[in-house]
Amino acid sequence: MDVSSPMTSMAAMRSFRRDSSVTGRTLPKGTVRRILGIAGPYRRELTFFLLLVMASSVIGVLTPLLAGDIVNRIARLAGNAGGIVRIALVIAGLAVIDGAISLATRWFSARIGEGVIYDLRSRVFEHVQRMPVAFFTRTQTGALVSRLNNDVIGAQQAFTSTLSGVVSNVIGLVLTAGVMFSLSWQITVLSLVLVPLFVLPARRIGKRLQEITRESYGLNASMNASMTERFNVAGALLVKLFGRPSAEAESFRGRAARVRDIGVLSAMYGRTFFTALTLVAALATALVYGLGGWLAFSGQLSPGDVVALALLLSRLYGPLTALSNVRVDVMSAMVSFDRVFEVLDLRPMIAEASDAVPVPADDRSIEFDHVSFSYPSAADVSLPSLEEVSLPEHGGPVAVLHGVSFRVEPGQLVALVGHSGAGKSTIANLVPRLYDATEGAVRVGGIDVRRATLGSLRDAIGVVSQDAHLFHDSIRANLLYAAPEATEEELWEALDGARIGALIRGLPEGLDTVVGDRGYRMSGGEKQRLAIARVLLKGPGIVILDEATAHLDSESEVAVQHALDTALAGRTSLVIAHRLSTIRSADQILVIDDGRIVESGTHVELLALGGRYADLYRTQFADGERRTVEVA
Repeated sequence: MDVSSPMTSMAAMRSFRRDSSVTGRTLPKGTVRRILGIAGPYRRELTFFLLLVMASSVIGVLTPLLAGDIVNRIARLAGNAGGIVRIALVIAGLAVIDGAISLATRWFSARIGEGVIYDLRSRVFEHVQRMPVAFFTRTQTGALVSRLNNDVIGAQQAFTSTLSGVVSNVIGLVLTAGVMFSLSWQITVLSLVLVPLFVLPARRIGKRLQEITRESYGLNASMNASMTERFNVAGALLVKLFGRPSAEAESFRGRAARVRDIGVLSAMYGRTFFTALTLVAALATALVYGLGGWLAFSGQLSPGDVVALALLLSRLYGPLTALSNVRVDVMSAMVSFDRVFEVLDLRPMIAEASDAVPVPADDRSIEFDHVSFSYPSAADVSLPSLEEVSLPEHGGPVAVLHGVSFRVEPGQLVALVGHSGAGKSTIANLVPRLYDATEGAVRVGGIDVRRATLGSLRDAIGVVSQDAHLFHDSIRANLLYAAPEATEEELWEALDGARIGALIRGLPEGLDTVVGDRGYRMSGGEKQRLAIARVLLKGPGIVILDEATAHLDSESEVAVQHALDTALAGRTSLVIAHRLSTIRSADQILVIDDGRIVESGTHVELLALGGRYADLYRTQFADGERRTVEVA
């Protein structure tokens, strides 16, 4: 191997470092065909790329032969100095051409590799966007991001480093070995005998490197997960409130220390690998010069042939070493592709029907017709490899809703009340089709939501959740997410309608104020009013409120309630109420218990009925009276 090329030796070491356990993995049928399909748009670039790799291999063999010819001419004093100069110029010309080929090869490699990364990332991202909410409730975010980063890059390497390495190594090995055998079969055979002296110990080192690398990846993943959880606002607050900074720092230092020790150990194994490689190459070179010199003195070999053999020897060990572990390289790339395809093959449970029709613009009614629902099982919505803790489920999905039927007329406000876990949020989630009913039908504007176009359904419905999410961006960007074409005047109109316009005008940066991670720079009431402003800007005919004032103080609740009055005016509204005082004017109140509607009517009717609603109302306000007395 060419000891003057540390990049070659490092590439060989990376090959041994890869986990050989992947060779035992069974890939689904058709994986290779799908990989070739990914390469389809880059057929022309791949062809040029492989031709350039072949040309570089040929130049690599020609240069030692020309150098040997120069030595022969000098040793025999044959010909003239002009001939030697011409050969030297040819060698220089080949070096220039090889440099140009190297640049062109790198361009094609980058063009193909980055193109594959772009295609796969775009496909995976778009596919994940179409997955149902149940997918995200089970999936570990870090594992999913890893598919978009590590596995996509691993797949890309199949078309660049792995493909070019296999092709160039095979061609280089065949050409080099053929030329060496033609010059001296004795030296070539003896040189090959030295190969096991390097490859066999390298394999043992490689196994240890695989163990070290696997542990290093696990520790780094653990540290990243820990930092992600502790560095967001909620995690940082929890650590501070429970006074655990020292314990967290100690835990982190323990992991970081092991990563440090592994780094030192890995560096020493790498140096051992390179030293062994250098030693074997030096022994082989000494063998060539010693045996070659003896054969030259006996007239069986020319001096130029000895020099050519020594130079060719540097191109023999590299391909042999790399190809000895080529199965691991190829399978590593194949497994990366398989892990990407695994995500792409997971079918979204919520998909638009081929004959889908838009929701009527003039009918904003909501109807539940004998709706029953069970949350899907893990096998239907997620992958075990995307869940850090994935346990087998027993007994199948549990029914959450049972024969729910009601209707909300256009412009009406219907409230859902009941204990936590009764099924209120599940009912609300079925309207915008975050989930699909197991039995029965949910209709918006008289259209079964499973037959409605997803775009028209999203346009017709606006949602304000209990924990309004804001992106780490400006107020302007968060509002424009609902209506990208909205004007400045429309933005301020929505903010004023949500009773937060005056506050935003008082900020130094105004609409360009950054709200922070998940909106943590804003108070709870301000976040909710921004979320309401976002819905107002969207202008939907149907509004769903999922306990929008549940965790607010009295002052914030009043401000948000005023904003909600504006948001709900003239719109069909489905409200999940935690505080019953906010829904006394509802057109209809549905009491939900264990996934069933057990009572329905107006506030006055339900109080007169003296059932569960009356109990909930009396309990809530009795508690409120006691708190007032205590404060007094």
